[in-house]
Amino acid sequence: MKSLIKNFLVFFTVFLLMAAVFSRFGGAGQKAASVGIETLVSQLNNQAVAQVAIVGDKIELTLKNGQSQTVKKEPGDTFSQIVKNFNIEPAKLSGVKIEVRADQGLDYWLAAILPFLLPFLLISVFIYFMMRSVQGANSKALMFGQSQAKEAGREFKGKITFKDVAGVKEAKAELAEVVEFLRSPKKFSEVGARTPRGVLLLGSPGTGKTLLARAVAGEASVPFFSISGSEFVEMFVGVGASRVRDLFHKAKKSAPCIVFIDEIDAVGRRRGAGLGGSHDEREQTLNQILVEMDGFDPNTNVIVIAATNRPDVLDPALLRPGRFDRRVILDEPNLADREAILKVHSKQKPLGKEVSLKRAAERTPGFTGADLANLLNEAAILAAMKNKKIIDMEDIFASVEKVMLGPERKSRILSVKEKKITAYHEAGHAIVAHFMPNADPVQKVSIIARGQAGGYTLKLPLEDKHMYTKTEYVEEIAILLAGYVTEREIFGQVTTGATSDLRRATGLARKLITDYGMSETLGPRTFGEKDEMIFLGREIHEQRDYSEKAAEQIDKEISNFIDQAVHQAKGLVKTRREFLEKTVAALLEKETLEKEEFESIVGEKAKAE
Repeated sequence: MKSLIKNFLVFFTVFLLMAAVFSRFGGAGQKAASVGIETLVSQLNNQAVAQVAIVGDKIELTLKNGQSQTVKKEPGDTFSQIVKNFNIEPAKLSGVKIEVRADQGLDYWLAAILPFLLPFLLISVFIYFMMRSVQGANSKALMFGQSQAKEAGREFKGKITFKDVAGVKEAKAELAEVVEFLRSPKKFSEVGARTPRGVLLLGSPGTGKTLLARAVAGEASVPFFSISGSEFVEMFVGVGASRVRDLFHKAKKSAPCIVFIDEIDAVGRRRGAGLGGSHDEREQTLNQILVEMDGFDPNTNVIVIAATNRPDVLDPALLRPGRFDRRVILDEPNLADREAILKVHSKQKPLGKEVSLKRAAERTPGFTGADLANLLNEAAILAAMKNKKIIDMEDIFASVEKVMLGPERKSRILSVKEKKITAYHEAGHAIVAHFMPNADPVQKVSIIARGQAGGYTLKLPLEDKHMYTKTEYVEEIAILLAGYVTEREIFGQVTTGATSDLRRATGLARKLITDYGMSETLGPRTFGEKDEMIFLGREIHEQRDYSEKAAEQIDKEISNFIDQAVHQAKGLVKTRREFLEKTVAALLEKETLEKEEFESIVGEKAKAE
């Protein structure tokens, strides 16, 4: 539309210039005064006229004194008829020079051209729009089967390298070989090594799979094609396969390059199961991906990097050697990695001198790279809302709790009774956690509501842990049930505030039996197959591979674990009643206790042997 308007304006401007030129040549050098026929007759009778020029429907007079005048006459009248009608004597015209000229002014040209030009312009514009709409439809139809991959060139803005990706040392070391393949393919071909066809990045959401793929492209300085797995599949049969062909065709022309397919499980699910959202179009698209990856020329330096957090649902043909040759696992960052990630994301943020990113990293176990980036962003927002120019530790700690539990709900005003119940509930969690030998130390206790929680007890490990014992799990269940036990011990009944704790405790007890084989009664085995299937719109998370009798035993064993945990929690609440009451009093007064304030009441936590 913009080009059409531009062309029309250019054409119209040219036309006006031409009309102005014709008018310039056709008009007189000096603008003539317009007079009536009676003035013409009077001046002819007085012999004041030197020259008469008849131009179309006008009579141009040049007087003997040098003035110019214009007389408008009727279209059908001639100068001779005017002279005759007004009885002007021929002798008075003897000294007058009379000539007839063709009309060449703007009015003449407009009158001559517009009757033909306007219909022509209207028809031309109509035909242009018709042709444009037809061409647009054709081009859209032709582009429907083309890939929608976004391409970043060798020198694209925002170039990312391994220096911009903190942590994941093993993953970067594995991908460094891929970078070397892209930089110096000849070095490997000389010793008979072939370029890896594909690299599969596996990791939880937010661990940096996409960032790492971009870093590989940045390190190798090669074009980077990125597309989501869901962008291949359409409702029309064959479109997905066509887009795959187009994507790999572009990649081969830009080789060496990287093709990045995010969330490949959207198109790469296991074929032939009839479940999991399978249909012919998706399977055809997957078949085309398999063919393209297997059909690479050995000398074609194109590497496919795919990312997923569901490797269990991928088709085995994708995972065989020759397609995705390498699997790179991205774990959740440990303490040192979290500190390094926080340093990367804090480069553009003004931090206070007292800010310790190590302390922040200690408070964020289980956080991914995306969580940590969000944490610092929330801290910056919080500092800005307080009209501060720098971010301090208070902002960072508040953001940790906001990300983990949700924003504070200070508007939720509790009655005196509810506030007291909440204080005992959270104090029960804190006391049991503090005196359990294998539990993590308590960092904060609060009765201020956050998110869905009426209060919270924050306990964090001193170091990253990857393996847990049965004793630690039973103690964790006891801590979860401590609020429930305290309410029953103090008030003789429980409230709905323990609902979430009961659900988590029951789920953990079930995992001890069905997943971890920690039941003495049922023995070292698992119960249930965790295959993902979708049937009639319902997702089934578990296939039962055990009998009803075993299910009954599982229920009994869950109750045994919970009873054991309740017994431990009740014993600590009774024996440490004095500390419980002091903690409740402090919470009712201050509403929030940090680690130092809490330990000033109960003493330092004893280290587990």
